[in-house]
Amino acid sequence: MAARPKPAKLAINPELRDLVQAKLLEKLSPMQIARELRHEFPNNPEMWVSHEAIYQSIYVQGRGALRRELAVHLRTGRALRKPRNPRTERRGRIPDMVNISQRSKTVEDRAVPGHWEGDLIKGKNNKSAIGTLVERTTRFVMLLHLPKGHGPLEVQEAMLAATQKLPDFIWKSLTWDQGNEMRNHLQIKIATGLQIYFCDPASPWQRGSNENTNGLLRQYFPKKTDLAGYSADYLDFVAAQVNRRPRETLGWMRPAEALGRLLSTASESAGVATAD
Repeated sequence: MAARPKPAKLAINPELRDLVQAKLLEKLSPMQIARELRHEFPNNPEMWVSHEAIYQSIYVQGRGALRRELAVHLRTGRALRKPRNPRTERRGRIPDMVNISQRSKTVEDRAVPGHWEGDLIKGKNNKSAIGTLVERTTRFVMLLHLPKGHGPLEVQEAMLAATQKLPDFIWKSLTWDQGNEMRNHLQIKIATGLQIYFCDPASPWQRGSNENTNGLLRQYFPKKTDLAGYSADYLDFVAAQVNRRPRETLGWMRPAEALGRLLSTASESAGVATAD
């Protein structure tokens, strides 16, 4: 006989559930709530819950510990996830992809730098796009210029160009959606050493930093516009502006400053090793 599924934490802890619901009403994201709870209750793991568990409690049938109407307070504002056609997903499956479930646990806690999240933001009628990359530890943002299209080859070339702008040690892994634009992931891995993982379908919270950043970027790149018309210089300008924004999760440090410190420390360590 199959074992019964473990009850959802939010379903059996009413105090935690009420607190999460109150924070959702304040329009905090599940990722922000998960981190804030660890800060507020550092010695009480019973009051901790992952951002994935919060999403599941809202959306997933049978796990609905939270009120479904709270979904309207999420960034997407959708009461239900957008349905997808399973046959289309199977037909478009990316060969040899490695699922996020196989990603090292060291990536999840953000203690080790060099792990990125990425995706495309699309323009009018999905005919144009800009690639977005976010480093998980520093929240540093890079934008991929895709003026000639956003197919696998264009994204591959843009990714290779991006990895040339920062030292090799900062490129350990990349977590991406299951979009066909990353069909050449093996070529990217061979050229850069970057291990690429793919999120589960319809699971944007699995790359929450990237989703949050994409929302910020819409201030500069509105929906239903032709994104191919933006120059590479403008993309660099926007990335620089986003990287200058103080971030609460960084102790109000700027991503550019956080990355700068990281690169400086690495350079000093390399200098010491060379002297030895």
